[in-house]
Amino acid sequence: MDLFEYRRLEQQEEHAPLAQRLRPKTFGEVLGQEELLRKGGLIDKALSSNTLPSMILYGPPGTGKTTLAQLISKSCNMNFFKVSAVAAGVKDLREVVESAREHLRMNRGRSVLFIDEIHRFSKSQQDFLLPYVEEGELVLLGATTENPFFSVNKALLSRMILVEVKPLHHDALEELLERCVDLYSKEHGVEIEIDPEAKEFLISRSGGDARRCINSFEVSALRAREGNSIHMTVENVRDNFMQAALNYDNDEEHYNTISAFIKSMRGSDVDATIFYLAKMLVAGEDPLFIARRMLIFASEDVGNADPMALSLASSTFYAATVLGMPEVRINLSQCAVYLASAPKSNASYVAIDRAMAFVRERGGLEVPLHLQDTHFRGAEKMGRGGYLYPHNEKKGYVAQQYLPDAIKDMKFYQSKPMGYEKKMEAFLSLLKEQNKDVDK
Repeated sequence: MDLFEYRRLEQQEEHAPLAQRLRPKTFGEVLGQEELLRKGGLIDKALSSNTLPSMILYGPPGTGKTTLAQLISKSCNMNFFKVSAVAAGVKDLREVVESAREHLRMNRGRSVLFIDEIHRFSKSQQDFLLPYVEEGELVLLGATTENPFFSVNKALLSRMILVEVKPLHHDALEELLERCVDLYSKEHGVEIEIDPEAKEFLISRSGGDARRCINSFEVSALRAREGNSIHMTVENVRDNFMQAALNYDNDEEHYNTISAFIKSMRGSDVDATIFYLAKMLVAGEDPLFIARRMLIFASEDVGNADPMALSLASSTFYAATVLGMPEVRINLSQCAVYLASAPKSNASYVAIDRAMAFVRERGGLEVPLHLQDTHFRGAEKMGRGGYLYPHNEKKGYVAQQYLPDAIKDMKFYQSKPMGYEKKMEAFLSLLKEQNKDVDK
């Protein structure tokens, strides 16, 4: 490294964002990943044995994935190559592979290829890496904010170890803020005071993201500075806090949120139901998608415990086809609250699945003769007939066999003592009891 290169790196460090200047330089400085870095854990064993496997570091933004990759390769004394999936192509990957091979030939050790946002690589780019990872010519460390099972090729994923990097917890973010205060006050020669409420606001709004916490602190410090002192109150921190984007830009969070919405309705938690509905709407989810899921829910989870649920869900689905945001939010909210508050029964859902599974296994079986069609000449000669018409009876009911002979006592439907379904079961039971009395 010549004098000019040294000066360039020095200036780069000097003008780097605060988040970059605070980046941990040792494992001891890493915050919030105690479980991942614990003694005897995967990373500890890999470092102590110097047998680093290819890994995918999966977690939300600002949790330290890039930092961990750099520290891991440094600790293993391995050559470190970094590419971004946003800008790199197969040509760049091929150059890294050739450099890694050259290092091996020259006995300069193995190499680590770190790919940031690996989920953005195309299938062909991911496939290109397969043989080199499998043969051990390089160790691949990939970082992604999206669930690898959605975004990484199964073939590549099967050759790598999945490491989940968690969002930073409260204590870790609190210590991070202390580091921000120490470094910022030293670099700018200012006294910094943060009110406890302001500190809690910064921590809670950071959502476990270290980078967001640092950037928000830096903006708030800049705006709150008066001469050589900075006093952050909850009011000015709230005013200056960078607006956090909703974490709803990937398939996993999309499915996680709709799953939580449905499970909250099923669990009759109205407030949680409304929260997840609001989250989806603010994130730009298609109202038709939400209405469609509620239409399914009305029969699957409410069923005949409250038959009105299906009517309201159908009306809401229609409203979603003719109305857009923001008006349709009211219809969606009304329906969601109703479904969450309604009595629940999945008896109809379970019954049809049980019956379909039976038919697939045993076939349709023969329809009893007295139920078969008789609207043709010669039906009597074929032994058909004998059906008793319920409407001819005073009570509108007559006991007769409807299921095929082989399963005449089979029970597919088991009602639940909930809402209107309880009344339906009571009515059916009453009919059967009255019929017994008539038979006697």
